Amino acid sequence: MVKSSPILSFHKHSIRYALVALFLLLVEIAIALFVKDKIIRPYIGDLLVVMLIYSFVKIVIPGSIIQVAAGTLIFAFLVEIMQYIGLVEILHLEDNNFARTVIGSKFNVLDLVMYTIGILLVLVIEKKLFRS
Repeated sequence: MVKSSPILSFHKHSIRYALVALFLLLVEIAIALFVKDKIIRPYIGDLLVVMLIYSFVKIVIPGSIIQVAAGTLIFAFLVEIMQYIGLVEILHLEDNNFARTVIGSKFNVLDLVMYTIGILLVLVIEKKLFRS
């Protein structure tokens, strides 16, 4: 008998997290394609992206809410640090739209604030909606 990994396994909430992730992904794509403002795209997009990453991770990792939220926030901060050090330029990927989109090209301390607010919202939503 083959045992599945307790870390990477589908659990009873996987469908819920998959639906949330899909919804957030569609919202992020819509923002990227159709919103060209100075508030929603740069700030709300950053707030939603950590919620999206968290939801994707929770599909396969049934770890504690706090652990997954903290890991997601650390990951987002690391991406922002890569922007600060100019990783896209170091790797000579300035002309690569995919790399510039995934890694980003401009450090902004407000992005860190939005990531933090996004994770705090995740914690509130998890506590109020999904765990009651």
